[in-house]
Amino acid sequence: MKIDHVHFYVEDAKVWRDWFVHHLGFEAVADSISSFHTCTEVVKSGVVCFLLSSPLLPTSPVAEFLRQHPPGVADVAFIVEDVEAAIAIAQAHDAEVIQPIQEHQEGDMSLKWGKIAAWGGLNHTLIERHFLKREEWENTKLEEISKQVLLSPSPITAIDHIVLNVAAGDLERAVAWYEKILDFQPQQVFKIKTDRSALHSRVMVSRNGSVQMPINEPASSNSQIQEFLDVNRGPGIQHIALRTPNLISAIAQFRADGLSLLSVPNSYYSRLKQRRGLPLSHREIEAIAQQEILVDWQEDAPVEVRNAAPLLLQIFTQPIFDEPTFFFEFIERRSQAQGFGEGNFRALFEAIESEQIKRGTLS
Repeated sequence: MKIDHVHFYVEDAKVWRDWFVHHLGFEAVADSISSFHTCTEVVKSGVVCFLLSSPLLPTSPVAEFLRQHPPGVADVAFIVEDVEAAIAIAQAHDAEVIQPIQEHQEGDMSLKWGKIAAWGGLNHTLIERHFLKREEWENTKLEEISKQVLLSPSPITAIDHIVLNVAAGDLERAVAWYEKILDFQPQQVFKIKTDRSALHSRVMVSRNGSVQMPINEPASSNSQIQEFLDVNRGPGIQHIALRTPNLISAIAQFRADGLSLLSVPNSYYSRLKQRRGLPLSHREIEAIAQQEILVDWQEDAPVEVRNAAPLLLQIFTQPIFDEPTFFFEFIERRSQAQGFGEGNFRALFEAIESEQIKRGTLS
């Protein structure tokens, strides 16, 4: 399994196409997949593909979505090995199939897909691709993907993870749903609590490790997760983490292009320098602090491997739409860092709390 694309429903697809191009360096794809009732634009960065749809008529499914929710992610599409088996498993566990399997063939490619309802307004399209000259195609495709990543003007190379927020009391049900229907496996558990609010989180990972999907639920009535649920009018995707090989330079460029990012207090970096085993030079710490990037690492790494110890660098945008719902994360994983650092998770939680205080939704 892997992520094929993410589909956003927005009020003006062309405006958001330009936003991704100008702020994040994505490329607009010329091929149109619009219909008489819906305008759809496609933007790509390397292997990352986003579909952006807006309604042309009130009968558009996008119009119906926007009557129920603010703009945001409506569909996370996965590539699966056998779509018929995947849909059958979904039906066996009472998942709603909202689009039965369809098939299309073009040239050497055969495409099958179906769609299931997930949580709130979120759906998952399940896609199976076959190629008549598979070995030749795979070699060509690998070369194309490598070129896309190397030649892309954007520093974004992949989707690292996608985060889902569900209502209080629904976390275990959501974990079980992704286990039974999509064969995800539970990994890390987080329980973050401050003096003001709290959340619980479980990290779900696909069987092959290619897809990571943390799921959050509020653990207090004023939690930022509850605020998301209230404003989004139900469960939904809170953020998408985009991976980059050089986060410091990427964020400097994004800031220059006008991207708004969450602020981190200077005290964070004072505390950072006091932690054990900091695997960064003074110059790099200063650059990270200047860009307000969060850092996490394994404090008990042996001294002899400390400079090569797994390291997470993360930063988060302000909500990109008018309402405080969806945002992006940018992440760099050094020395094959896996999972999610609790230090960064807490720092993000506290940074969003600061934004809640500014909005007057957290006292």
